[in-house]
Amino acid sequence: MTQQPAQAVSYSRILIIKLSALGDFVQASGAIEAIAKTHWDADLTLLTTPPFEDLARSMGFFNDIWTDGRPRWTDVAAVTRLVRRMDRARFELVYDLQSNDRTNRYFQLLRPDPPQWCGAAWGASFRHPQTMRQNRHIQDVLAEQLALMGINEVPRPSLAWLNSDVSPFGLPRNYALLAPGGAAHRPAKRWPASCYASLAKALAIAGITPVILGHGSDETALAGMIRLTEPGAVNLVGRTSYADVASLARGARIAVGNDTGPMQIAAAAGVPSLILFSAESDPALSAPRAAREDQRVETLRVKDLKELNVAQVAERLRGFGLPI
Repeated sequence: MTQQPAQAVSYSRILIIKLSALGDFVQASGAIEAIAKTHWDADLTLLTTPPFEDLARSMGFFNDIWTDGRPRWTDVAAVTRLVRRMDRARFELVYDLQSNDRTNRYFQLLRPDPPQWCGAAWGASFRHPQTMRQNRHIQDVLAEQLALMGINEVPRPSLAWLNSDVSPFGLPRNYALLAPGGAAHRPAKRWPASCYASLAKALAIAGITPVILGHGSDETALAGMIRLTEPGAVNLVGRTSYADVASLARGARIAVGNDTGPMQIAAAAGVPSLILFSAESDPALSAPRAAREDQRVETLRVKDLKELNVAQVAERLRGFGLPI
């Protein structure tokens, strides 16, 4: 039987669960905004993890932010503390935007008297089962989940609330963002650094300064390799916050990068974007979408990124109006 949307009910205490990862958090930001606007008079708490506390605080929607959302299952004491904390908070409604095995288990641990729950957990009052979440884009999944609560208008992630002063970086007026990194344990999601170096050189010849984003020692090494070929490239690896990336994106000509968190932020901030995908991930499920109607966001997918040559990427960038 088709589950009917929730009737208009006033809730005073609501928990939103979104634990990780960066790209997923950005993709869920439109859903979070919709929840906050719908329940404008409620006390909203977010359950997340430490890397996303500052990002969540910048949203300005939450009365409280908990960062203990992912204790190790082997740490029984920590799991028990979290479940008891959730129980004692007396939330009237939970929006589980993570809806994975972990958060489904939290729901079961809150029995026999769990709060109203909108998520994939078996027995949830407003259940959006995993069978309806598979092989679909995350934004479509969340929109359908919120429709169970009568929330039918979910805005695109736009990150209008994420800003910083990037003038100390001293960038020129005409620059492009490059994101050559990504999860170190998934190297197949990375276009080779040598290719980014050649692209950086082509951009520089066209009068567009390449600006390299990333974090971590391995991405510092990638930036170093790129600058060996194009010394005029600006290395910002390890120097930017999430807010910096969003603000830098708003001033950039374009952003080019792998399927990684900084590209999710850049696209959601409104910059024209080209995201490179391998067979390791499917853009139909997780690619950034445009933050506004007039923004161009495209993906370029090949089975193995080692087989993607610079000429192919340059050709696609010319379609964005870049003279390279």
